[in-house]
Amino acid sequence: MSTRFFENFFANHFIHRIGHKAAFALAMLLCLLWSTAAALRLPPEPVVAAASYEWPREWDGAPLRPMALSEVEQRFADRFPGAIGRMTDGTQMIVMRAVNAPTRMLHPAADCYRALGFRIEQARLERDAQERLWRCFVAQRHGVQKFRVCERIVDAEGAAFTDTSAWYWAAASGQSRGPWQAVTVARPL
Repeated sequence: MSTRFFENFFANHFIHRIGHKAAFALAMLLCLLWSTAAALRLPPEPVVAAASYEWPREWDGAPLRPMALSEVEQRFADRFPGAIGRMTDGTQMIVMRAVNAPTRMLHPAADCYRALGFRIEQARLERDAQERLWRCFVAQRHGVQKFRVCERIVDAEGAAFTDTSAWYWAAASGQSRGPWQAVTVARPL
């Protein structure tokens, strides 16, 4: 083979590689600009203290009793863009979060339970008696503590999300409007 063939081959290969890298860089730049525009278009929401937020007085017909946030939960709530409340109906714990703006601070309950040393099992989508769709799982720690945990997020127009990442991108892109209510229900097994 001639030297010219190799020169052409390597020149084309080099140009091809530069083209791919330039296309990738352009795509990353567009993503960065889109994210920045989305962030700038959302006005900053004031943080609402849980004590000043009016939580529901009942859940699915059962009266709710407020519970104090733990010290760790309170530190988290102090930075959260909204309000966090914990309550019980006597059989289960219900954590409600009023969310004013798209935030990565709203993350899946399974992540919290894992961070506390729980093993997550039997994750699946389920419908309750009211036909609401929930993401549910069993959280177990040391073979002693076992909870059935279900969660969902509902926007101001009633659209529901069972996936936190899907909610975040819908909210950040303006496809879902707030305020949002995230509910996590944990029942001992």
